[in-house]
Amino acid sequence: MDARTWLGLEPTHNPNRWVLPITPGVSTGGGFLFGGCGLGAAIEALEGTTGRPVVWATAQYLSYANPPSVMDIDVTVAVSGHQVTQARAVGHVADREVFTVNAALGERSMEETGQWDTMPDVPPPDDSPPRGYRNPEADSLMRRIDTRIAVGRDFRDFDGSQGTGQAALWARMPDLLDMSAAALAILGDYVPFGVGQALGVMAGGNSLDNTLRVARIVPTEWVLLDIRVHAVRNGFGHGLVHLWAEDGTLLATASQSCIVRFWKPEHVDMIRREFQLEEREER
Repeated sequence: MDARTWLGLEPTHNPNRWVLPITPGVSTGGGFLFGGCGLGAAIEALEGTTGRPVVWATAQYLSYANPPSVMDIDVTVAVSGHQVTQARAVGHVADREVFTVNAALGERSMEETGQWDTMPDVPPPDDSPPRGYRNPEADSLMRRIDTRIAVGRDFRDFDGSQGTGQAALWARMPDLLDMSAAALAILGDYVPFGVGQALGVMAGGNSLDNTLRVARIVPTEWVLLDIRVHAVRNGFGHGLVHLWAEDGTLLATASQSCIVRFWKPEHVDMIRREFQLEEREER
């Protein structure tokens, strides 16, 4: 299955318009479109319309899209040169704009290449514990992504002590066979996870933006999300995700700002009760 099928993105008779049904499978546990899925769908639309691969794409998130609505994604090609196309995609539900994505697409032949960053030394996926979820019963995107904590704490271990600002997750989408820029856009939307890890409290965030810069796409089952939170200030979090293939290839980087949100008290209380029950059963 490719990313277009995985997302449910559909072409129309107009080569510049695409349709994305907003289903629970591309939504958060809170019941709205996951930002990475929005950027991934826009990338697929941009690549499908222009016939060129994305070099970078940046999304600004303006409002929410909830199931079972249908989103139109309209692509505008601003400039198309011999090797590079500059374009944008606007996702909207009826007349309400949900996101705007600006992008550069293209490919240039050049012998000189290099990679100067290196993948951190972390336990492999099989030796990394599964990530817990605050609402595991929700029908959401999280049921379709397998994540393992390579560096960091389970949220049930948060005690208010701040972390280092660095965390790492192994992630894979079992139904997705082909690695692509769109798939990386989905997996790059994890700075909010890092915010909770950095603060040491049950918190996350709503994405304000997300920028994906594609380095090199190679086949890989697991992707290491190397998350680096730079700062949390004035209610906003800022950070970066390096996305690594299992063989150490840097696939892409994703940078992001988010509105920091603390989990609702009823979610925290429910998680604590479940954790206490598990501890009693283990004894």
